[in-house]
Amino acid sequence: LLSSLSVDPDAECKYGLYFRDGRRKVDYILVYHHKRSSGSRTLVRRVQHSDTTSGARSIKQDHPLPGKGAPLDTGSAEPPMDYHEDDKRFRREEYEGNLLEAGLELERDEDTKIHGVGFVKIHAPWNVLCREAEFLKLKMPTKKMYHINETRGLLKKINSVLQKITDPIQPKVAEHRPQTMKRLSYPFSREKQHLFDLSDKDSFFDSKTRSTIVYEILKRTTCTKAKYSMGITSLLANGVYAAAYPLHDGDYEGENVEFNDRKLLYEEWACYGVFYKYQPIDLVRKYFGEKIGLYFAWLGVYTQMLIPASIVGIIVFLYGCATVDENIPRGPFCPPQPHVTACASWASRCPQRRLQWAEIVPLHSSLGDNSKTLLIVLITIFSATFMEHWKRKQMRLNYRWDLTGFEEEEVSGFDHPRAEYEARVLEKSLKKEYKNKEKRRHIPEESTNKWKQRVKTAMAGVKLTDKVKLTWRDRFPAYLTNLVSIIFMIAVTFAIVLGVIIYRISMAAALAVNSSPSVRSNIRVTVTATAVIINLVVIILLDEVYGCIARWLTKIEVPKTEKSFEERLIFKAFLLKFVNSYTPIFYVAFFKGRFVGRPGDYVYIFRSFRMEECAPGGCLMELCIQLSIIMLGKQLIQNNLFEIGIPKMKKLIRYLKLKRQSPPDHEECVKRKQRYEVDYNLEPFAGLTPEYMEMIIQFGFVTLFVASFPLAPLFALLNNIIEIRLDAKKFVTELRRPVAVRAKDIGIWYNILRGIGKLAVIINAFVISFTSDFIPRLVYLYMYSKNGTMHGFVNHTLSSFNVSDFQNGTAPNDPLDLGYEVQICRYKDYREPPWSENKYDISKDFWAVLAARLAFVIVFQNLVMFMSDFVDWVIPDIPKDISQQIHKEKVLMVELFMREEQDKQQLLETWMEKERQKDEPPCNHHNPKACPDSLSSPAPSHTYHGGVL
Repeated sequence: LLSSLSVDPDAECKYGLYFRDGRRKVDYILVYHHKRSSGSRTLVRRVQHSDTTSGARSIKQDHPLPGKGAPLDTGSAEPPMDYHEDDKRFRREEYEGNLLEAGLELERDEDTKIHGVGFVKIHAPWNVLCREAEFLKLKMPTKKMYHINETRGLLKKINSVLQKITDPIQPKVAEHRPQTMKRLSYPFSREKQHLFDLSDKDSFFDSKTRSTIVYEILKRTTCTKAKYSMGITSLLANGVYAAAYPLHDGDYEGENVEFNDRKLLYEEWACYGVFYKYQPIDLVRKYFGEKIGLYFAWLGVYTQMLIPASIVGIIVFLYGCATVDENIPRGPFCPPQPHVTACASWASRCPQRRLQWAEIVPLHSSLGDNSKTLLIVLITIFSATFMEHWKRKQMRLNYRWDLTGFEEEEVSGFDHPRAEYEARVLEKSLKKEYKNKEKRRHIPEESTNKWKQRVKTAMAGVKLTDKVKLTWRDRFPAYLTNLVSIIFMIAVTFAIVLGVIIYRISMAAALAVNSSPSVRSNIRVTVTATAVIINLVVIILLDEVYGCIARWLTKIEVPKTEKSFEERLIFKAFLLKFVNSYTPIFYVAFFKGRFVGRPGDYVYIFRSFRMEECAPGGCLMELCIQLSIIMLGKQLIQNNLFEIGIPKMKKLIRYLKLKRQSPPDHEECVKRKQRYEVDYNLEPFAGLTPEYMEMIIQFGFVTLFVASFPLAPLFALLNNIIEIRLDAKKFVTELRRPVAVRAKDIGIWYNILRGIGKLAVIINAFVISFTSDFIPRLVYLYMYSKNGTMHGFVNHTLSSFNVSDFQNGTAPNDPLDLGYEVQICRYKDYREPPWSENKYDISKDFWAVLAARLAFVIVFQNLVMFMSDFVDWVIPDIPKDISQQIHKEKVLMVELFMREEQDKQQLLETWMEKERQKDEPPCNHHNPKACPDSLSSPAPSHTYHGGVL
C-alpha cells in the first residue's frame, strides 16, 4: 500500500504519453462522449485492449477506489442511455475490435478531468509499423552512409565566410547544421530489414511517422454495423467519436519539463524574440510533416525575396520625393493668362490652380516616369526569380527529406473517401434498392441466375463506395448551385462597390454646400479616407462570409477525396476573395473618371448625382491611398488580430464550457492533466488553406499595383516577419498536432502564384499606360513640344468649353463670384474647342495618345514576359549539385544491391560446397578411389559456360 501510494502512476506513463505500463508509447488518441450519472464520476475505468498469445481480445478493468461504489459492469451497471448513444457505443466496440484485429493495441481511459469524455489510446507495435511502412513505401535511412559533395575553390571560401557571418542568426538546432554525411534511404521492406539500422527500434520510426501509420490504419479500418463501411472520417462526422489526433511530444514551457522537439521548436522558432533567425525547417518537417514544412519553407523564401524588392521600392519612393519639385509640368497660360477657370468648380483662379497641379501632379508624376517603369520591370523579374528560386529550394528540400522518388500517385490509393461522399453513396444505394423492391412487387420472380448470384456473393465484401459511384447527373444540382451562387456573390461585390461610389458622390455633394471653409477645402481627402475605410470593413467581413460560402459550395459538390475537396475549395475561395479584395482597387485604377462625360453633357446616376471624377492630377494618388489603407488594414486586422484573438477566444469558451460541465472535485483538481486531455482543449487543425490564402492575396498587392504603391513590398516584409512567428506559435501552442502528410510541392498554390505573376505584368502595363500621365507626356514631348521640353504640357491636356453651351439647370449658380465674367472654362480631356466645326468631339490628339498607350501595353507586356521567361530558362529547376547527389544515390543503391547479391551467391556457394563435402565419402586406405590423387581413371572433364554446366 505504501509503495503504491509513493509512486505516481501518471508519472510512470509520463502523464499520458505512454500506456499505463510505461513502455508502450501512445501514437494516436480517439475521443468520445459518454453519459453516466454523477455518482459514477469517481469510478476509475481503465480498460486495456491487447492481443494475447492466442490472438483473442482481452479486456482488463481496474477496481474502483475503496468506498466509492461497486465495480463497473459492462452490461447492467451502465446508466440508461437512449437509442443513439447505444448505437454509437456498439459502433465504437465494433470499430475498436477491428482495430485490434489490425494489430493495434488500445487502452481506454474514462476517469478524466473532463466530465463525460473518454479517451482511447492507440499504440502500434513493431510488426504493425513494419507492415504499414512497407505498404506506404516509406523511405527510411539505411546503414550505408556517403559523403555529400562539397563545393571547392572560391565557392567553398565564400560559403565558409557566409556561414561565419550568418552564424548568429542560425537556430541552435542539430537538424539545421550543415552536414557532410548522409544516410542512403530506401523504401522500407521487411525482407530487407538487414539493410536498415535497427539497433534502436523505439526511435527508428519517429512520432510523426508512427502517427501517420496509425492514421492510415484508422482510415482503412471499417465499421459495418450501419449497413455500409465507415472509416474514421465517417465515424467522426456522425459523432461516434468526438475527435482523433496524435499527441504533442510534451509541454513546451514550465518547470521540470523534459526536453522534446516541441519545446525546442518553441524556443528556436515560435518566439517573437528569434524573429531575426532562420527557421529550423528540417525540425519543422520532422515534427509536423512535409506539407507543413513546405509551407513554412515557402513563406521563408518569399519573405527573403521581399528584401531586395523593398530596397528598390524605398529607393524609388525616396527618389520621387527628392525630385518632386523638379518635375512640375508648368503651362504657358499661368501667370500670363490670369483668368483661367476650371469648368468643374468655377472657384479657382490661376494661382490656386497652379498650386493644385504643383501639389498633386508632381507627386505621382515623379513616381510614374522612368523610375516607376524600372520598378515594375524589377518587380516582375523579382516575381520570376522568386518562382525559380523556390523551385530550386523545393528540390533541395526533396533531396534532404528523401522525397526525390516520391509521387502523388503512390498515396492516391490510400486516399480514402470522405464521410459525406460515403453518406451520399449510401443514400443513392438505398434509393436504388427501394426502386428495385417496388419493381419486384409488380414483376413476377424470374428463374434464379447462378451467375448473378456469384457476382453478388463476390461483391458482398467490397466497399459500397467501390460498387456505387456518384456521376455528373448526381452532382448537376450542386454544380448549378455553385455557378449561380458564385455569380451572385460577384454581383454582390460589384453592388457594394457601386454603393460606396454613391456614398462618395452624395457625401461630396453634401460637403460642398457646407458653410465651413475648412470642410469645403478638404472634401476630397475626407470623402476618399472614409470611403476607403468603408471598403476595408466590407472586405474583411465579406472575406469571412465568402470563406464559409466557398466551403459550403464545395461540400454540396460531395468530392470523393480530401485532395479533391481541398483543390475545389481553394479555387472557389480564391476566386471570391480575389474579386472581393481587388474590385475597389480596379475601379479606382481603370474606371473612375472614365465615364464622367464633359461640361454640358455630364453623366448622372439616378438623374441627380454626377459621376465622380479623378483629382486634377489623375487617380494615381487616390489609388495609392486606397492600396495602402486596404493592404495595411487587412494585414493588421485580419491577418494578425484575428489570428491571435479568435483562437484564444475559442480556447477560453471551450475551457469555460468544460469547467461548467465538470462538477468540482478536490481529487480532480489535485490530479495533473494527462497529455491527451491538454491536447483535447487545443484548437483542431483546419488545414493550410487560410494561411496560403492570406499570403497569396498579399502577393497580389505587392505585384499587381506596385506602380502606384512602391512601398508595398516593405510593408509586406514587415508583416511577414511577424506572420512567420505568429503562425509558428499557433502551430506549436494553440493547435492540436496535425497528422503528417507527405508532399513534394505546394500543389495548386504554385500555379496560382504563376498566374498572378503573369497578370501583374498586364495590370501594371495598363496602370502606367492609362492611369498615369507617362504616355501623354511622352507623346507631347516627341510630337507636340516645340522646344523639346515639358513646358505647355498642362495646356495641351486641357480642352476649352463655352459656358453658353451649358444645358438649362446645369450651369453654375453664381459665376460672378470670381470677380470677372467667365466665357471659356477649361477641363481635362482631348476634345475639339467650341470654335471648331466639330466642337466637343474627340480630337486627333486623343487617338494619338490612345494608340501610344496600346502600343506601350503590347511592347511592355511582351518585353517583360520575355525577360521573365528568359530568367526561367537561364536558371535550372534542379541545382547541379543536387542532380549529382541524386545520381550518386542511385549508383550507390545499385552497388549496395549488387554487393548484397554477390554476398548471397557466395554464401550459397559456400553452403553447397559444405553439403557436397558432407555427401562425399572420406578419403582413406579402405576407399582409395575417393582420394583425388588415386590411381583410378580420371573423371570426365566438364565445360562451364557462364556459370551453367
